[in-house]
Amino acid sequence: MRVLLVEDDHAIVRALSELLSGEGFEVTVEATQRGACSQLDSHVFDIALLDVTLAEGSGFAVCAAARAAAPSMPVIFLTASDDEYSTVAGLDMGAVDYIAKPFRPHELMSRIRGALRRANPADSVLTVDDVRIDASSGVVTKDGQEVFLSALEYRLLLYFFQRKGKLVTRENLKDAVWDSAGEYISDNALNVYIKRLREKVEADPSAPRIIVTVRGLGYKVEE
Repeated sequence: MRVLLVEDDHAIVRALSELLSGEGFEVTVEATQRGACSQLDSHVFDIALLDVTLAEGSGFAVCAAARAAAPSMPVIFLTASDDEYSTVAGLDMGAVDYIAKPFRPHELMSRIRGALRRANPADSVLTVDDVRIDASSGVVTKDGQEVFLSALEYRLLLYFFQRKGKLVTRENLKDAVWDSAGEYISDNALNVYIKRLREKVEADPSAPRIIVTVRGLGYKVEE
């Protein structure tokens, strides 16, 4: 996935670039309206993150250029927390969402993935073995039969499936699944959630084949 990040605050650029790259995105950074519009003319992006206020130019002008160059590409505005006018104006121009600064990294990633799923409905279906998640509807099925999960179990399973083939540490889970909801979880409670989830999605929870333990490191869902 290619991201166009239009931002002139060096600290934000550095933090977002590291975050997005760590999640597997290819990031192109521009600090000006002219540079961003040039990128949109010559390259294809999956999503654009635009600062409203640029030292040279306007995020609104970049949004208009994005809508002309790639009408289906989702645009998310980065705005000051108290800038109601910019928020409304950005949404009226066709942006799909906005993130108020300062933002929480995991909330931002959730918003980005949600925007991409809505723009590409086929990508919202994730399958491992006989378990299927339709992220657009929130429905989970196993061998064609619906599996009923709690909200936290669903978020946990979705996080695993979105990272197929990658190591997921226990700290990753705590930070992404629980901290994003403003909650705290102990190691023992995490063990309980993993056990309950396996009981619902594994054919044999005592010998899991979907959510596999990587001893001493965390978990992995195989491709």
